[in-house]
Amino acid sequence: MMRAIAAVLSAALLLVAGAAEAQQNVRVPVEQSGRTVQLAAQLFRPANVTASLPAVAIFHGCGGPGQNTSRMAGLLASWGYAALVVDSFSARGLKDICGRNWPTQADAETRAHDIDATLAWLAKQPGIDPKRLGYMGYSYGGGVAMLRALSDASGVPASPSAARAVVLVYPDCALADALGPRLAVRQPTLFAMGALDDWTPVSQCRAVIDRVSHGKDLIETKVYEGAHHSFDALGLPVRYLDGVGNRSKPGGCCGAHYGAHEPAWKQFVVDVRTFLAKHLAP
Repeated sequence: MMRAIAAVLSAALLLVAGAAEAQQNVRVPVEQSGRTVQLAAQLFRPANVTASLPAVAIFHGCGGPGQNTSRMAGLLASWGYAALVVDSFSARGLKDICGRNWPTQADAETRAHDIDATLAWLAKQPGIDPKRLGYMGYSYGGGVAMLRALSDASGVPASPSAARAVVLVYPDCALADALGPRLAVRQPTLFAMGALDDWTPVSQCRAVIDRVSHGKDLIETKVYEGAHHSFDALGLPVRYLDGVGNRSKPGGCCGAHYGAHEPAWKQFVVDVRTFLAKHLAP
């Protein structure tokens, strides 16, 4: 099995180099407090492809866009998707917010509008199929993405999302506490988590999934044994950060492990490719 995964991954990485020439710097407008914020973003497209493409938006964690989001976008382009890496921070004067001043619930709900605006922007772009959109969120960005993937099931049903697939990568599931006791899922959603994650622990996400009373069959979960938070941070040994905010601890503070686990990342790549192919096919 691992040999097959390695073969798929090697082929994908070779294709990333070819897709890299099809990058474009763009701006995504988001309305916020009566003004328009222009979010910087990078659009990746498969090289030499003119067909109408499915597209996946990528939302970063508390450290801002990084090698992991760019790497994922390159892989997506090599698989035949347009991929948009959205920078939610620079236009707002933010950089790294992983410290003790961890984002509040209100911060996360404000950032959730970035997802709405990005999907609307993608749907209008030439060469993008507006009926085949998805999005991914990492860590804090995964928690924000979760706020859009889930909704309160106790009230009036929400309108279906424009997205046909959502991938939540080690998401900050504590953000779902504000959504109510009964939740609904209205599009296929993949939770991808590290078994040893003590920053955004699996137990919190399982508690969220247990609250889903509508559309639970749309949820897939992948838990990677031996993996901590940021298992896709290739080349970064696992270390303990004692100063980072941690919503899973009393008072939201402090400390967590993070770092790469290459076997988990390799399996994650296969799982994401399979999930998106299933749900964003024509």
